[in-house]
Amino acid sequence: MTANARNPPHQVGLQYIRSLEKHRNPPPPPPPGGNGRRANPIRGPHSALTDFLATHNISANQIRQDANARRAAALASQAAATAENGNDGDEDGAASPTDEPPRPRRRHESKAQESRRRIEEEKAIAKIKASKQFKRRRTLGEIEDSEEEDEAARAIFEESMAPLPAQMGNCEICDKRFMVTAYSRRGPDGGLLCPECTRELDQEEGVSRKRRKVAQGKQRRKIQSDLLDGIYPGAKDLVTLCVETLAKNVQDAEDFGDLPAPLVGRLSGILSKKRLMNSDTLNLFLRPGSDSIVVYDGAYLKPDDYIRIFQIVPTVKTLRLRNAVQFKNKVMDHLLGSTVTLENFSIYGANLIDDERWNRFLNEKGSHLKSLKVYWTDGHFGDEQIELLPQACPDLQSLKIMHNQKVTDGGLAHIAKLVEIKHLSLMITNAQNTTSSKPYVEILNGIGPGLRTFCLDRIQDIDDSVLDAIHENCQSLAKLRLTDNEQMTDAGFAKLFTNWYNAPLNYINLSKCRHREASEPRENENDIGFCSQGFEAMMAHSGSALKYLSIASCRHISLQSFESVFAANRKYLELKKMDVSFCQQVNDFVVSSIFRSCPNLKELIVFGNFGVKDVKVPKGKILIGMPNALGMQIEGARNDDDEGMVI
Repeated sequence: MTANARNPPHQVGLQYIRSLEKHRNPPPPPPPGGNGRRANPIRGPHSALTDFLATHNISANQIRQDANARRAAALASQAAATAENGNDGDEDGAASPTDEPPRPRRRHESKAQESRRRIEEEKAIAKIKASKQFKRRRTLGEIEDSEEEDEAARAIFEESMAPLPAQMGNCEICDKRFMVTAYSRRGPDGGLLCPECTRELDQEEGVSRKRRKVAQGKQRRKIQSDLLDGIYPGAKDLVTLCVETLAKNVQDAEDFGDLPAPLVGRLSGILSKKRLMNSDTLNLFLRPGSDSIVVYDGAYLKPDDYIRIFQIVPTVKTLRLRNAVQFKNKVMDHLLGSTVTLENFSIYGANLIDDERWNRFLNEKGSHLKSLKVYWTDGHFGDEQIELLPQACPDLQSLKIMHNQKVTDGGLAHIAKLVEIKHLSLMITNAQNTTSSKPYVEILNGIGPGLRTFCLDRIQDIDDSVLDAIHENCQSLAKLRLTDNEQMTDAGFAKLFTNWYNAPLNYINLSKCRHREASEPRENENDIGFCSQGFEAMMAHSGSALKYLSIASCRHISLQSFESVFAANRKYLELKKMDVSFCQQVNDFVVSSIFRSCPNLKELIVFGNFGVKDVKVPKGKILIGMPNALGMQIEGARNDDDEGMVI
């Protein structure tokens, strides 16, 4: 009996079909060294159909490509028949003005292949234009004219036809097979490029792209630098443009002529910032007959350059030198031997002048001094020199001693004898013998009623007794700075500003007056530092006249205090600059309330406040320190009503 007699005809046909399927898709061989079972390569949350196709090595992308190939072959045969019958149709051969420009042929592609590819692309693009999604985009106004319609349709087509990452594809330029990745670059026609062609194209465009990127980075850094310098975005005035142009071409200048002193000072600041103040450029600032010389960065100047200042400008009355490291004993000896009589002397970083020269300077030139500011003298200018001040400088009105390591409580007590003093600023950095509250209380009891400025920096060990002395003795203060303290309490600050007979202050800096405990940084049971009560009392006393306020790192001011101080019915018309950095309760609402209550505010600093995320800045104001990469957004800086300008 034959096989057909043993099995029905429909079973024979079914067996034949199964044999064909088995021949077409043979099962994968078992792994070497295994037990003969086929490993299951399925991973991840896939559907049952996806798992079935994956186990039988069936790729959906391959099916789509095969179908496109069949359609292309059918379209190519139709196009060939149409081309044979329609060669005589257009005698002039002129193209329609609406036809697209011919797309370049790919490498290793014949004319017939190119024709078939273009016909297939046109068919697919026409199908995309007829889709509901594309029509919806046209209805919403995303696509305006026919040219944009063609570009959008072709972009969708190229995106859909591109192989996915981890699949093989052909390079658009060299037609080479390569593995597609997420970083594969598209070519001029929208296709993907192999690594070699991508590298060649990057080399061709690298110079212009890198130049554009560097220019954008420089522009962004320039804007941020200007903001920190107080230069606001927008058109600059003519004077500023002239000064900046002169600073850029200072090597070609011979003389500043009759420029006023404020403009000369601005030029000195620009040149010092660019490290261009040297022996040659210094000559431009040495104008005979001048009474003021300001050098913001003298790091490149030599001792002979400082001597030349007194030789060319013997009439100088105000001398301000920063980073004057080379202002040594040699220069001081020349000053003592000259006829120069300084009235305002400010020197920064001259730590090579010994105590003997300072004593001679105070005894011989101190009778004319009205202002003396000494910075960073390290182990010089100590108690001995401060003791000489009441007798040697009877007319001294301003004294500033900063970053000094030799002054002690005994030397500070002599400052109370300077009866004419109006401006006092001290920062003593003597690590071995820190200053206490007692000498500061004596100073305030002696000269407090006449003080206009009182500044103490890095006063870690000073307590509320100093605040009480300020409250009782000072009645003419306009500027108060008490920074970096962890002994004063919130109750002491509240008492200072409550029922104080002093007029409202113009300048207040109470930064870093806070409780510091590494184990529990947010806990402050004893209200150490400048907290909520002191903040509310300060704004109630001086808010009407305050122009500058810094409460940076005063992190124990509550959100309720900020909302109460900057409520809708509170206005602070004189406030121009404010620093609330590292105040953890500051958020978008607080910043918006500050801008509302301070209509004339120009600059607000919010470094370290991560609650500030998406605040809109009114036009004409600057918000510095946004904790994101985008920066601040200014409302009304463009013509659009809903969009601002990002800086």
